[in-house]
Amino acid sequence: MLTTPASLDADDTLDVLMARQPIYSKNQDIIAFELLFRSANGTDIASIGDDAATLDVITNSYASLSVGKQNQHLPCYIKVTDKILLNDQLPELPPNLFVLEILGRSTITPEFIQKVSDYAKRGYRIVLADYDPSDLRFDPLLNTVHVVKLDIQLLGLANIPSIVQRLRPYQLDLLADKVETKEEFRQCLEIGFSQYQGYFLSRPEPVKGRKIRGNKVVLLQMLAELNREGSTGDSLEQIAINDAALTYKILKVVNSAAFKTPKEISSLSHAIMLLGMEQMRRWVLLFLTTAQDGTPNALTRNLLVRGRMCELLASMQGYDDSLNFFVVGLLSQIDALFDQAMPDLLEGIPIQREIKQAILKHEGVLGTVLEEVVHYERGEFNQLSGALPQPYYEVAYRHSLKWSDNVMGTLV
Repeated sequence: MLTTPASLDADDTLDVLMARQPIYSKNQDIIAFELLFRSANGTDIASIGDDAATLDVITNSYASLSVGKQNQHLPCYIKVTDKILLNDQLPELPPNLFVLEILGRSTITPEFIQKVSDYAKRGYRIVLADYDPSDLRFDPLLNTVHVVKLDIQLLGLANIPSIVQRLRPYQLDLLADKVETKEEFRQCLEIGFSQYQGYFLSRPEPVKGRKIRGNKVVLLQMLAELNREGSTGDSLEQIAINDAALTYKILKVVNSAAFKTPKEISSLSHAIMLLGMEQMRRWVLLFLTTAQDGTPNALTRNLLVRGRMCELLASMQGYDDSLNFFVVGLLSQIDALFDQAMPDLLEGIPIQREIKQAILKHEGVLGTVLEEVVHYERGEFNQLSGALPQPYYEVAYRHSLKWSDNVMGTLV
């Protein structure tokens, strides 16, 4: 039975599936998003700006990023086809929020080059994707575009330095695409790229003998106590008081926007009981997924989105224990946070076996829902199972983006 959580009822659905992929700076800060999208009939979209509500959704959900207590709107890279450019089908999108990405399969004609130049003069930044240095058709565009995207997997890292050297006279921003590991990121950094895209932040570099730091040990002890029958606010307090930062975070959560009115707290155990055991478990897991220094980062944000979207999709399909789906999504890339092998890491976390198997092998219903969410966030829309109507996925994803921003503000 399909059900829509009350919190999603007010959200307007779109006739399109959309996801976003971060684009990072040298410091691994998110500086833009690439919009991945597919319309209901599977074709490219030439009219995303025709509807003011759609533009508003993109601006406030897909282009929005919470940084501390502030909300920022970042540029969105959007792929445009030859047909859209040449037939003037692109709506009036704000140049400060949309970057036009030209495809490598474009037919480069004088008319096409003129159109690209016209958009650049109107204030749009232009990205040339799929650049092939052996294809001289691209050369006339290099004086017009602002960013060149290099697929380091297709071109080969060994060949990249000479390509970068060839492009240097044009004074372009260079984007390293398909950066899959932290070692590849380091190499691209040395070569001189200014922008990076790929899953390098989501891959661990396990180091034998690496240990979880003290504050994380306290969180694991808290999680074990929360899973023990008969745990109380007092028993949890005795663990939490060993970490001043954790004590502060618990008190901060109770007095955050999650509660209608500020509470007068008489003790830490009082704060824990106000939260309740299930919410306490949820927040301990959230604290566990921050970086080793205790601060949230880009990977934390992705885990929050995954966890919440898993929970929402499970709820929509009528599954019980939706919190377990949240846990699966939230912990699905925790190995990259701690740079430890996932099996070793999960062995030290007191969670149910089916949750561990869902994370490790995508087994069972929990694993199936996780797989759906991973496909969605990567824009692999054709691999969705169809267990839910398409608009449900998009609304759940959009809601998860907003929810993650709210939580990130609390975790700071």
